Amino acid sequence: MVRAVFPGTFDPIHYGHINIAQRASRLFNEVIIAVYDKPLKSLVFSPADRIAFAEECFKNDSNIHVTGYSGLTVDFCKEIGAQVIVRGLRVFSDFEYEFRMALANHRLSADIEVVALITHEEHTFLSGSTVREIASLSGDVSSLVPLHVEAALKTRFAELGDEQDIVPTSSLRD
Repeated sequence: MVRAVFPGTFDPIHYGHINIAQRASRLFNEVIIAVYDKPLKSLVFSPADRIAFAEECFKNDSNIHVTGYSGLTVDFCKEIGAQVIVRGLRVFSDFEYEFRMALANHRLSADIEVVALITHEEHTFLSGSTVREIASLSGDVSSLVPLHVEAALKTRFAELGDEQDIVPTSSLRD
């Protein structure tokens, strides 16, 4: 049995993530959506919320499971007996970052492979930061995230108010 880990912050999970996970589930016996709990960036949602959102997305996928984790991804893989790390590639700039991460992970644990799946064309622009920014500006994210995530984003940004400092300013405000 080949177990794969798809790690990320998933803040929030979006259709690009879902697409990569479901495609990976056709390649591997089991895919673990591994929600990282302490990234080096500000988060909109808690680890428990992000796990719950992902669980809802994959409740009908029998070989996709969701869990949280801390520490090095390769250590988590060893802990659960996973042989593969799945990553998604959207645009050329992703390749350099993912290539360096794959080399570092291989240096840390040569027995864990990294498999990169290229996103479908309709998801190439999609990122958690894009979703967060659109939602923070009360924009329509219904085509980017599942309904339960859209509702949670609306609620969260209503709680945070206009003075929130989680989502940085970018060109979408201009």
